[in-house]
Amino acid sequence: MKVFEKAPAKINLSLDVLHKREDGYHEVEMVMTMVDLADRIEMQELPRDTIIISSQAGYIPLDEKNLAFQAARLIKDRYDVKQGVYIHLDKKIPVAAGLAGGSSDAAATLRGLNRLWRLGIGSDELQKLGAELGSDVPFCVTGGTAIARGRGEKLEPIESPPQCWVILAKPPINVSTSEIYGKLNAAGIRKHPSTEGVLRAIREKRFDLLCSELGNVLEEVTLDLYPEVRQLKEVMIKLGAEGVLMSGSGPTVFGLVSKETKIPRIYNGLRGFCKDVFAVRLLT
Repeated sequence: MKVFEKAPAKINLSLDVLHKREDGYHEVEMVMTMVDLADRIEMQELPRDTIIISSQAGYIPLDEKNLAFQAARLIKDRYDVKQGVYIHLDKKIPVAAGLAGGSSDAAATLRGLNRLWRLGIGSDELQKLGAELGSDVPFCVTGGTAIARGRGEKLEPIESPPQCWVILAKPPINVSTSEIYGKLNAAGIRKHPSTEGVLRAIREKRFDLLCSELGNVLEEVTLDLYPEVRQLKEVMIKLGAEGVLMSGSGPTVFGLVSKETKIPRIYNGLRGFCKDVFAVRLLT
């Protein structure tokens, strides 16, 4: 038997860090949503007790360093599953990009193995399992649009943003999330994004307000360390994207675009700066 799962990318419409916690993590408040750029995960049961991962992408680990591998091992151990599994990752989401590609793969693996092995695990329990793997995994388990608090594991589902196009562009660098958070001075943040402003824009379905309320406190850190991200953001604004923000810890920059007719100019202009450019829709 085989099962298939889509693992969509996420973007942060807002990302605020409230303070550094005693456990070393940061207390965050984020509004996250998903876009129609997705990895595809194929899972097939194996008779022997092993986990095998393959991928057409030559740049990701295929062992215990892979979050999908960790997800499979976690669910096998927690529910005493003796069967093995072969997992193939068809990668479309760039890695180390601030788009939660690895987290979404892990979440899709949890969902898929729950079906493959008929474990009957509810979504709340899957989210708890996901929280053991990474801060973005619980959100990726259920997707949609949500406010995330705590380390990212406390989720409040909300309605979808106004539908629009999303241009994603990743420069040819990888950014470490732990490095960016490590260099963030949470107590010295000068301007916090307005979560309430983003929520109001979503409630009122006001695209213009959403674009003006986008915010990410990690931008300042990443843009200082990687000038090419700042340049990419400036180019995207000049090309006509209406709301432009770095997603997560970067380096991917996204632009919200209201009219499809604007897409070719922005897309082609960005291709001059980086090869990883995508024009997608919000998943609603």
